[in-house]
Amino acid sequence: MNMKMLAVLAVAASALGADAGEELEKALARGEEFLLSTQSAEGSWSDRQMPALTALPAWALSELKDEDPQRRARRDEAVGKAVRYVLSTQREDGGFYVPKPGRGGSGLGNYNTSVCLSSLFASGKAPIAALLKAREYIASSQLTGDDTLAGGFGYDKASRRRYADLSNTSYALDAMRRTESLEELRPGGRRVDLNWEKALAFVEGLMNKDGDESGGAAYNERTAQAGSQTNSAGQVSLRAYGSMTYAAVLSMCHAKLDRADPRVKESLEYCRKHWSVEVNPGMGRQGLYYYYDIMARALAAAGVEKVGGHFWKRELSGKLISLQCEDGSWVNDNNRFWEADRVLCTSFAMLVLELCR
Repeated sequence: MNMKMLAVLAVAASALGADAGEELEKALARGEEFLLSTQSAEGSWSDRQMPALTALPAWALSELKDEDPQRRARRDEAVGKAVRYVLSTQREDGGFYVPKPGRGGSGLGNYNTSVCLSSLFASGKAPIAALLKAREYIASSQLTGDDTLAGGFGYDKASRRRYADLSNTSYALDAMRRTESLEELRPGGRRVDLNWEKALAFVEGLMNKDGDESGGAAYNERTAQAGSQTNSAGQVSLRAYGSMTYAAVLSMCHAKLDRADPRVKESLEYCRKHWSVEVNPGMGRQGLYYYYDIMARALAAAGVEKVGGHFWKRELSGKLISLQCEDGSWVNDNNRFWEADRVLCTSFAMLVLELCR
């Protein structure tokens, strides 16, 4: 191929890239308008009993980078209102949640607190003392002991049963690693952190070690065994999902394994074999926007540009742009995991597009 042809192709590629970038910015602007127009007067979104459903859109808005002063001022006001609302849900133990005594727990305290901590940190608008208390709550929620659940996290530390899953664990690990610099500001020289070795062991316990599904990860012990299969060689293959495998990748990266580590490489190979932006592998359209979000965060954390032959940022952003509704929102027609909530899906989609920039 001669130099003239290479120059022509370079110009064409640059034009396509510019067009894609412009479409992405338009999609973000429309999503931003949808979120701003649906915030309540008190600053919350969606279910007031779930602070995370306000924290997620506030997080998405906090990550926007455009320089238009009017948009920035309007967005800043909305994030400020959301932050004040989320802070109003913080309890004496440091967690962000709305207590639900009749349901045997504290309103999904671990999930809510992890999401709220990450969001408040991204906003730059929350008191350091409140964030440090939230870190204490999350650290105290990690299961101890010597069984297969040790090191993991469930929905509620106040739950009457001993339980942990990979989704809640990945949210907790993400929040704690994302905000670890705050410990430099903790008075008295004390430091709060997780048992990262135990956390890594919990994650590894939900990953397939052998066979065709090697590297794939399951949600928890119950779902892992419910869908397990044993081949002729006696190898047990757990029921793995795309979203949970990316959650495992993200968790391993936060435990300071890099993509050259054999465990991370195996999971990324599973992701290559099951690559999709159409469905959540193993789950169909269930949890599809959560899948998009955890995929983007995991691949960004691992420093991966391509999954097999797929430039994930290009394919994922293109898919999300094609799924945006006329009102600027995103929504899943499968309501499992609350994804009929347009605010939830829009927040996930915008966080992904921001990473795809």
